[in-house]
Amino acid sequence: MKSLLSYYKERKLFVFLLLFSVFLGVAQSAISQTKQPVLQYVVSMPNPENHYFHIELYCSGWQEETIDFKLPNWMPGYYQLMNYSKMVENFTAKANSKNIGVKILNENSWQIKVAKNKPFTLSYDVKADKQFVANSYLDASHAYIIPNSLFVYINEHLNIPVSVKINGIKKDFKIATGLEPIAGKTNEFKAPDFDILYDCPILIGDLEELPSFKVNGIEHRFSGYKMGDFDKVKFMDNLKKVVESAVAIIGDIPYKQYTFIGIGPGQGGIEHLNNTTVSFDGSDLDKPEAMNRMMSFLAHEYFHHYNVKRIRPFELGPFDYDQGSKTNLLWVSEGLSVYYEYLIVKRAGLVNTQTLFNNLENSIDAFENSPGRNFQSLTQSSFETWSDGPFGKQGENADKSISYYDKGPAVGLVLDFAIRKATQNQKTLDDVMRLLYWQYYKKLQRGFTDAEFQESCEKIAGCSLKNIFEYVYTTKEIDYNNYLQYAGLQLNENFDAVSKTRKFSFHVLESSNDNQKNILSHWLEK
Repeated sequence: MKSLLSYYKERKLFVFLLLFSVFLGVAQSAISQTKQPVLQYVVSMPNPENHYFHIELYCSGWQEETIDFKLPNWMPGYYQLMNYSKMVENFTAKANSKNIGVKILNENSWQIKVAKNKPFTLSYDVKADKQFVANSYLDASHAYIIPNSLFVYINEHLNIPVSVKINGIKKDFKIATGLEPIAGKTNEFKAPDFDILYDCPILIGDLEELPSFKVNGIEHRFSGYKMGDFDKVKFMDNLKKVVESAVAIIGDIPYKQYTFIGIGPGQGGIEHLNNTTVSFDGSDLDKPEAMNRMMSFLAHEYFHHYNVKRIRPFELGPFDYDQGSKTNLLWVSEGLSVYYEYLIVKRAGLVNTQTLFNNLENSIDAFENSPGRNFQSLTQSSFETWSDGPFGKQGENADKSISYYDKGPAVGLVLDFAIRKATQNQKTLDDVMRLLYWQYYKKLQRGFTDAEFQESCEKIAGCSLKNIFEYVYTTKEIDYNNYLQYAGLQLNENFDAVSKTRKFSFHVLESSNDNQKNILSHWLEK
């Protein structure tokens, strides 16, 4: 017969082992629940001349039986629904090498049912025959991949790490992308989540790499397809000055490396966190006017990595890849980026004062000659771009809308001068942009609202800017000269009998006082 002491010792050991096994089971269960599934996309181009990508998705470790896949309807940076799913064909699925059923839920959603935690494969083709900066394109000479148009995601699971492998590219082809290469792998890349995947287009082909440069120790590259013949050393020297000028505004570089990706001749560019894809043709860059336009264009797209990707409206993240993320603040994201592209190339020393004036005059001309200025406000223009288009309505209703690309820089100009006047030239619109960057992006890690943007401007100015924001929220006519005279400037208006339009031009007042001269000098230099 066991002693009472032995009994309690055995019982204590039993309880300990029981509790330990329960703890171990709970721990293993927690680990299995937090273990991320594996998602790998493999892109093939067996017959590129037919303009079809073949996509396979290999998935393992998924814990649900019913899985809904979706393809985005748009890509951030281009504010129109693209309906990418219309280009998808032959969507099939396999598990254990056997076909499984695919249920079409709607035009961009598919559903499959598989055993829990069992690997499966999706397979589908994507037609890519439309050349445009927001569309994927494939032919025998190159491939341009908009990830939003090729890679489905699992509904409500955008935060899963993913990898992409590119198969079957020619030996002399190169790949340009903002995605991180997988160490020890060839033509394989990874992203921590789908937002980053969708933010990194991929260009494949006989690409040319221009001489890179560093700013604050960070490498900046330019890689492109069919870039043309031009002075590439001078071009990159100019581009370095653009980047340095833009970085000086914010005072921080938030990426590890930046890549300009020239996708070939065409129109348009789309910004991303550590790269931009731009239509590019350098064949005319020996002409000063063409070089100025190109630098201004690249300054705009580059500055977007701050203003819209990081200094962003509240609505632009998390993204609604189905319906699009609509905001009243594209006049800030796009319109003020136009204003800053003009300032950046001037501060970089690439253009003179007259070119800065001419650029602003062109924006004001376009806005003031638009009948829509009496019908649509800046905020309305921003929100309604999804139906109107980025440059306003076209056709019979063209006279009822405006473009935030035109009015945005005009408002940016008077806002900047109002801040300079209110602070005795101690603060500028640059200070507003820095405040938004450090407060909302860095500290709060979110976007700002309409009210918060105005509050930030007024905080920097130290006074109400209600009169300025009437130009944003209403169709009130802009009193340019009320603000330009703070810097000893005047905007003159003339009528052009040939084009039958109003033409505006900047002039420096002859009788400027010291305060006006200081504001003008500071604005032109910084």
